[in-house]
Amino acid sequence: MTAPIPAADPSSNGARALIHTLLDSGVEVCFANPGTSEMHFVAALDEVPAMRGVLALFEGVATGAADGYARMAGRPAATLLHLGSGLGNGLANLHNARRARTPLVNIVGDHATHHKRFDAPLDSDLVSIARGVSSWIEAPQTPDALAPAAAAAVAAAVGPPGQVATLVLPADVSWGAAPGPAPAVAPTVPAAPDPAVIDAAAAALRSGERTVVLVGGRVVADPTLLATVAAAAAAAGAQLLSETFPARMARGAGRVAADRLSYLAEFAEMQLDGAAHLVLVDTRSPVSFFAYPDKASDLVPAGCRVHELVAADGDAAAAVAALGDALGVSAADASLAPTDIPSRPDGPLTGESLAVALAACMAEGTILVDEGNTSGLFVAGRTVGAAPHDLLCLTGGAIGIGLPLAAGAAVACPDRPVVCLESDGSAMYTVQALWTQAREGLDVTTVVCNNRSYAVLNMELGRVGAGAGGPRARAMFDLAEPPLDFVALATGCGVPASRVDTAEGLCAALDRAAAEPGPHLIEAMVPPLV
Repeated sequence: MTAPIPAADPSSNGARALIHTLLDSGVEVCFANPGTSEMHFVAALDEVPAMRGVLALFEGVATGAADGYARMAGRPAATLLHLGSGLGNGLANLHNARRARTPLVNIVGDHATHHKRFDAPLDSDLVSIARGVSSWIEAPQTPDALAPAAAAAVAAAVGPPGQVATLVLPADVSWGAAPGPAPAVAPTVPAAPDPAVIDAAAAALRSGERTVVLVGGRVVADPTLLATVAAAAAAAGAQLLSETFPARMARGAGRVAADRLSYLAEFAEMQLDGAAHLVLVDTRSPVSFFAYPDKASDLVPAGCRVHELVAADGDAAAAVAALGDALGVSAADASLAPTDIPSRPDGPLTGESLAVALAACMAEGTILVDEGNTSGLFVAGRTVGAAPHDLLCLTGGAIGIGLPLAAGAAVACPDRPVVCLESDGSAMYTVQALWTQAREGLDVTTVVCNNRSYAVLNMELGRVGAGAGGPRARAMFDLAEPPLDFVALATGCGVPASRVDTAEGLCAALDRAAAEPGPHLIEAMVPPLV
């Protein structure tokens, strides 16, 4: 029988050293869903009040919010999850964060080191669970190793590239006596551009052959970098496309209007058709999201040469500047979207009138989180000339990120309005995020597109060659019985809510939400597009 280990003085324990180290390394917010193993970390929040703890009622909310925070703040937040089961609950949005190259310090509590051998009911192979979404994992086994591991975790998360760094926190490592915080670890210096790579990309653009420039990552988030790439593409007569689902994209009037590569593989192939050169600027080579019978997985046309201007660990700003210099252009040469704010729509609410209403009502500086799926198909086109805004997308395809992503963005940017365009099915994955928005008083307006259907799956049923589907197959995508009541769900989470079915009603509801502090939800009753 193992004797219990006495708790150390909380003023000098591992948890306090951990939090101080995180703060000294630039991590100021922790999105948490803690359990018994993490109690000393929770107690230390009172002792170190500079660390903001934000409670989530589900781990997927914590991980999605940490993603949204980092995309807008430009620095990592921490998560605090409970054991392998809590990590498993947060895995989908950690996957999305990995695909977004988001810097995120993922702290996962574990059983005390001396307790592990008993295989307690909640014990699991935590490291194996974390490995699928984490580029860096460490599990310090003593309190004095914890703070240095935390500093290393922050540096690893920042990268480049940004990544999920998982720090496993055994309970006794947290409560044990520790020598104090560790100094911050200097971030890795991004790799300088390779002149030969810059020259090859510039030569492709000067070749006179059909060239496509596909841009994403850090570059589309920065209006100046995006404008420089756009100017380079225009000077060469090349086509400019953005990656399909950027982590963060600068859009609206006075910014570059870059068409996004289509989600549908056959449409993407049409956009890339005939290209002799594909220049990748801080993004991956395009592939189909899924395999389809008799359709290609690799979307690069046959015979097309791919030129990667900058790798994920490279200096994107320097690479873009070097390309601009090679072609004799700068951001000032780019063609920018003119202001084009539409008149407020009226009549029945449809996917198109919903998009027009958003464009007409959007305030300058809005952070637009788009998980509208099929109901949001018209939003990109209608908001090209809207007030300048930032767009956050679903990067990894794991639905259920919209509500928590918006919460995290609002924590990062309390002076900016956040509008979350959410689909009904996706909203139910992480509806608990509404409670966190209410608890924290976050300025988030959620527009739930309620078409009472997993409409995108109705489309995919035919695209994968499974046929149109009979009544039992179609019933698997039908959310009409019983009908979801998002007004009741939001009200139950402390968020004021209303329901609209006309375009003018949506505009009025958006105005009310903008005029009142705190979160709001608008249930928009729209017919399915597919």
